[in-house]
Amino acid sequence: MSAVVLLTDDAELVEELRQAFAQVAPALCVLQAHQAGAAEAEVAACWFPPPGSLQALPRLRLIHSVSAGIEHLATAGSLPVLPVCRVVDPEQRQGMVEFMRWAVIHYQRHFDLALANQRQARWQRPPQCPAKQYRIGVLGLGSMGSAVAQDLAGAGYVVRGWSRSPKTLAGVDCYHGDSGLQHCLAGLDLLINLLPLTTATAGLLNSQLFAALAPGAVLVNGGRGQHVAAADLAAALASGQLRAALLDVFEQEPLPADHPWWRTPGITVTPHMASAASARCIASQIAENTRRLATGETLRHRADPALGY
Repeated sequence: MSAVVLLTDDAELVEELRQAFAQVAPALCVLQAHQAGAAEAEVAACWFPPPGSLQALPRLRLIHSVSAGIEHLATAGSLPVLPVCRVVDPEQRQGMVEFMRWAVIHYQRHFDLALANQRQARWQRPPQCPAKQYRIGVLGLGSMGSAVAQDLAGAGYVVRGWSRSPKTLAGVDCYHGDSGLQHCLAGLDLLINLLPLTTATAGLLNSQLFAALAPGAVLVNGGRGQHVAAADLAAALASGQLRAALLDVFEQEPLPADHPWWRTPGITVTPHMASAASARCIASQIAENTRRLATGETLRHRADPALGY
């Protein structure tokens, strides 16, 4: 079995993966870029790979993201024309479902207002809106987005979903393409973004999109920080077009301590905690694809760099 080289500057992640590989694939040679033999690796396991790190591997045959997304691979520079795979973790999908279920209930039942009132010792019972009257949109109907949309529909919410290509989901009104986006957004009370980051989706969460939602709507961003037009979000919150925004992802992570999002009224910051694949799952899937690469079998969870996912 060929060697795997870990291409990331995240020392904590490196240690977690090294331990996981030792458990699930003890015979697999796992190296860091500076170690002897790394230049001979045929598989690169990547998380924001350093510039030029992929191009420095002359025997490379497979680029493997350690996450569900592949946009972070761009930090290495122009990608070699090689297969690209990603990690698909059912437990990660369930974690995202749980996070979004909490986010919806938090705002549907006005817990954000109750917490704000507590800080002012203010007793005010907020109005209740039944799930069947609460309109939720999910942008991105991939593995995670579809699971989130169907979970919320099963709980009785009015759910619409939008994707690049046509999808059919039980209990969800599905829209697709540019023409379907406005129909999906119209009058929503809460919008969840789970889109992949591509040139077409960067900056999509902007003033034009916010204006299509119901006045006082809520934005929940679990996609990528680059999806948000920051100035437009601040303006929408200040005007009341958006009541609140829950942001779990950011252009720079960790979010700098002096960033205004920490102190902007209406914004809740969570530290990219919505969901993550376990180190054991990551190691298992990379080891399996390394084996498949050696035997000529079909690789699992192929991604298309041209599409961005």
